[in-house]
Amino acid sequence: MKTLFKNGTIYDGTGNKPCTGDVLIEDDRIAAVGGSITEAADRIVDITGCQICPGLIDAHSHNDFFYDREDAEKFYRPFIEQGITTQITGNCSFSPFGVDPDTPYRDKIGGGLFDAASPCSFAEFKKRAEGRLYVNLVPLIGQGSVRAGLAGYDPAPLTPVQLEQELSHVREAMEGGAFGGSFGFMYEPDRYATQDEILAFAREIAKYDGIVTIHPRACSIVSADYPLLTKKSHLEMGLDEAVDIMEKSGCRLEYSHLIFTGQRSWKLLDKMLSTFRRKKAEGWPIAFDNYAFHYGASVITVVFPEWYAQLSKEEAQKPLNRKKLELTILMYRKVLGIDWEDMVVAYISDDHPEYEGKTIPQLAKEEGMSELDMYLKLVDLSNRAGSIYLGKYYNDEIVRRLMGDELSVFMTDAWVEEKGLQNIAAFQTFPQFFLLGKRWGIPMEMIVRKMTGATADRYQIPERGYLKPGCKADITVLCADRLKVDESKPDFTPGGIEHVYINGCPVLENGRYVGGKAGKVVLKR
Repeated sequence: MKTLFKNGTIYDGTGNKPCTGDVLIEDDRIAAVGGSITEAADRIVDITGCQICPGLIDAHSHNDFFYDREDAEKFYRPFIEQGITTQITGNCSFSPFGVDPDTPYRDKIGGGLFDAASPCSFAEFKKRAEGRLYVNLVPLIGQGSVRAGLAGYDPAPLTPVQLEQELSHVREAMEGGAFGGSFGFMYEPDRYATQDEILAFAREIAKYDGIVTIHPRACSIVSADYPLLTKKSHLEMGLDEAVDIMEKSGCRLEYSHLIFTGQRSWKLLDKMLSTFRRKKAEGWPIAFDNYAFHYGASVITVVFPEWYAQLSKEEAQKPLNRKKLELTILMYRKVLGIDWEDMVVAYISDDHPEYEGKTIPQLAKEEGMSELDMYLKLVDLSNRAGSIYLGKYYNDEIVRRLMGDELSVFMTDAWVEEKGLQNIAAFQTFPQFFLLGKRWGIPMEMIVRKMTGATADRYQIPERGYLKPGCKADITVLCADRLKVDESKPDFTPGGIEHVYINGCPVLENGRYVGGKAGKVVLKR
């Protein structure tokens, strides 16, 4: 089957200036690129006035946790409608594989954020995923999942036998074609790993020239994961720890979702970027990925102190403890530079959809109570398990600087929620990047490269990320003049994405989703 895309503006993923011409694909491969192609084709797609580029690659995803669900399609469709054809999965220490199937800790795989329906070995994951994927998945093995499968959330150091079992899971994944591994130091059980365990995991990845992605212990100026009084901000200390792992293990490092949570963290932009550039100049394989929007998903207890959570109801209501709570939360908010209006309710419970999409001050006004009391009510109603969208991760200047930095690539770090307010990043991130690039004068060829070739190079993804003969036929066609997002509607389907092909199969045509399980588990050579 030959398909010929005619008269498009070609962005080939290299970052070079575009040219006008044609792209021919045959079955699941790109056959020819550029100029006027006269070869006969079974199908001709006129893309005059549009831009054609390699299928977009999402550099940070968690969509490996949804592939084996009966309703899996709904978790992948919004990403395809953004133009995404490939997602790098297994980030933040979570993967649905690297686990013995008879583990007694099945409920711990995914750290409470994700539910692995059938945790298994990497070989079994590949087998189960065959013929079930809507997009291509580039797998990483999550250290937190491996550890949880062995010891649950036990904070005790792994025994020598357990550590060897952990490393055997890493070897099985890497020898089977995984691209690397991940840490998520904010999450259980990854936060309990000792330095020896961390370095052993990273060194095992490095033996296979794999990449290690790291969700740091802190993404804000202060956090609960370092001592309160330190010489450096906690955000800088999180990066220092990631750098130390890279240097001691010899792994390639991807610093996950470089964010600056809370307004007081924004002043650290130059310090953080200078560390990345210094290490890169020294020859270290270090880089980062970033969002397009100013907020991200968080938990309702983000400023809820642990000491108060441990009190009985009677103790919690005592005036002294209430005053202490008020002062503690005020301190958190002031130190971080986050306020109540930066918290938008995503989900509280099935019984309270009326709270979704509203800020704490809006709800407090509606119910005639203080913002603190409203917040505590939401914590209680959700049994401390509610979710919010937390603002002030970025401002426009930070997003612009990160987008233009040579070490950045782009990602969503989002998933479709079963209930509640959806995360805009799962629906509109990559079109937003294009629109921001146009607004700020960032050349489109640079934007495309960060979404395609640069990401493929960084993760060593074979045969993808470029429009050139022999590469897999992952194709995204967009019309820049018709690109549209709507920040007032998180689950809005963006306009301007016209065609998406995955491994030569059309899954979106003329702006209309047509679907199909065309994705593959991509394997490292």
